[in-house]
Amino acid sequence: MPIVMPVVLVPLGERWLVEARGEFKGEFEKPAGSGSFHGPVEKELDYAELDFIANSRVTVTVGRFLTPFGIYNERLYPVWIRSLQPVPTIFPIGTGSGNGVMLRGGVPASSKANVNYAVYFSTNSTINKLESDRLAGGRVGVFFPRQRIEIGASFQQLLQEGRYRSAGFHFAWQPVAAPLNLRSEFAWSGEQGRGYWIEGAYRLSQISKWQKVMRHTEAVARMQQFFAGGITAGTAADYGLPTVNAEELDLGGNYYFRDGFKATASYGREFSSFGNFNRWTIGTAYRFAFPLGRL
Repeated sequence: MPIVMPVVLVPLGERWLVEARGEFKGEFEKPAGSGSFHGPVEKELDYAELDFIANSRVTVTVGRFLTPFGIYNERLYPVWIRSLQPVPTIFPIGTGSGNGVMLRGGVPASSKANVNYAVYFSTNSTINKLESDRLAGGRVGVFFPRQRIEIGASFQQLLQEGRYRSAGFHFAWQPVAAPLNLRSEFAWSGEQGRGYWIEGAYRLSQISKWQKVMRHTEAVARMQQFFAGGITAGTAADYGLPTVNAEELDLGGNYYFRDGFKATASYGREFSSFGNFNRWTIGTAYRFAFPLGRL
């Protein structure tokens, strides 16, 4: 399953920025008796937006943007960033892309805390590759620099069809004393269900034995639960959500050959009333950047 995610950034002076990201994902299989792999290729436009940096506290965005619900969609989704390649089960709740306008920024709350925020409105669109729902929402987070802790909440209101609400909470911590990333999200939707995930990624650089190898190695674990909502099986499949309550434990590791190039592997075990099954993942992720030219 190869994935290619091109990202384009075009600065226009000091206050304007055009940015876009696409995604091409193939699911290739080798049928019995066939000598080659083949299958469909999905094409998506994740975002294509124009940003105006009004001042140090406000950035105005228009166009197609990633819905700022929780932290996974904006901060952790790219394959070269995420610690485990399978996305959390609750990822489809409240996330995706919207077409409209967004305001975001950060404000110092005190000498010990900073507040970051995002508010947005998205219009309904059925254009191929530019689909979006009519909705409004926002996210707010409080970051404590000394403790390197962020806590926050998200809210979203659908303004069409079922007009259901979604809410979420997130937590992130990078302790000073250890090379650990601890992250967690909870999401609830009046239609889709609710659930949470907790993930820890630990760089083994503090292990003195075999330090040359261990400083490039990261161990990851994620625990998650999902409680199904009242949607039909077909609607759940469209969202990419389970139709029954489910639990899952994932264990994995990453080896960073250098910045932007890693090998990754994981094992997951899911438990539900439909049965228990294993999920093995192995792959590589490579990120590179180069200038397109001067403006």
